[in-house]
Amino acid sequence: MRLYLYNTARRVKEGFAPADPKRVTVYVCGPTVYAPPHIGNGRAALVFDVLVRLLRHIYGAEHVVYARNMTDIDDRIIKAAREEGVSAERIAERYAKIYHDDMARLGVAPPDFEPKATQTISEMREMIADLIASGHAYEAEGHVLFSVSSFGSYGRLSGRDKKAMMAGARVEVAPYKRDPSDFVLWKPSGDDEPGWESAWGRGRPGWHMECSAMIRSVLGETIDLHGGGQDLIFPHHENERAQSVSAHGAELARFWVHNAFVRMGREKMSKSEGNVLLVSEIPKGWRGETIRYAMLSAHYRQPLDWTDQTLEEANHALNGLYRHLREFGDGVPASEPPSEFMEALLDDMNVPKALGVLHGLSREKSSAAASALRAGGAILGLFQEDPRAWLGENSQDKASPSEEIEALLALRDKAREAKNFAKADQIRDELAAKGFRIEDRGDGTRLYEATTDER
Repeated sequence: MRLYLYNTARRVKEGFAPADPKRVTVYVCGPTVYAPPHIGNGRAALVFDVLVRLLRHIYGAEHVVYARNMTDIDDRIIKAAREEGVSAERIAERYAKIYHDDMARLGVAPPDFEPKATQTISEMREMIADLIASGHAYEAEGHVLFSVSSFGSYGRLSGRDKKAMMAGARVEVAPYKRDPSDFVLWKPSGDDEPGWESAWGRGRPGWHMECSAMIRSVLGETIDLHGGGQDLIFPHHENERAQSVSAHGAELARFWVHNAFVRMGREKMSKSEGNVLLVSEIPKGWRGETIRYAMLSAHYRQPLDWTDQTLEEANHALNGLYRHLREFGDGVPASEPPSEFMEALLDDMNVPKALGVLHGLSREKSSAAASALRAGGAILGLFQEDPRAWLGENSQDKASPSEEIEALLALRDKAREAKNFAKADQIRDELAAKGFRIEDRGDGTRLYEATTDER
């Protein structure tokens, strides 16, 4: 069972092979906790949640070690603390909890390790000292900077030349820099700012250094897979790679995997455009699993267009799968996922194609199909609820009938009471033509909006 992934470092899809199949190491850049997470943050967490589930299916759950960090010291955290008149630690704690709650809503499992920047300061100071000693970094006016010119393969990960990188980056031009592209490893802290003592004065680490030190601390010098959103390729991941390779003499990661952006309609979601949607702003009427399905509806390397219809279509699709589990999966344990399902996931995590296989299973009226459906859903983090509870309580699935529809339902009830089943079936067909589906259950008749496949 060979997994193929698009490796950003090589810009090609290639077979994934960990250094040690008994210890597969994965690191994903987590949140900077100064504000609530938006759905772009949620997509990144969810994509790698599925990837880790897939790796655990392939190599065994006990053989995959997954770390997702938390940046809890940052200029934006300090700025938010100043504005509120509270400590940076309090801001970080508040938004860390919100992040955890929002990811739990999406069904994102906690990582094995969640290192925090503030808990890895000594490792950062040690790595910075090593970089200075080897000539890859220098001290200037209380700052320590990485010397980009000292690292010959700078730009290899992002595939950019230096001029293009400088044009595309928000680089601080400062007189103490030897080269404008040099980036900060350590910066001085003011009296009213969080800081730690060091050989270069009281200060705090740069963002890029934080991840390099946390990776080495919990996973080792070279890991199997490093992930994150595509916006992190440059400068964050480029700089991570530069300082880690310079410190260790070996590549930081064998594979680099990045997910694409979320777009609001057809526009890229961004704060400058004022179209950022927080996870917490998605109405509570939508269940977390519906949001999860919606986020999985596009290939992870393609932009996800987010609209109200995205959620509606995801909800209808999930309802159809849950109805199959309710009818044929009662008491049936998960078996093995279908070979076509696994082939889709092994081909660069083609989740939309894998979902199509699951919908094909739902058209097979058998417990074997339900068992395979459960197995596939487990890898995608779906079907976490009891089917009866899902279908009975999901307000988005239930239709709000008009007076005309209510009248048809009443006529059908009378026809059934009179055992005029031909008339009852005729009314059922009329309702179907109007876009509604009904189910006769022991506790009464339920009315639903029909999915696209049922119309």
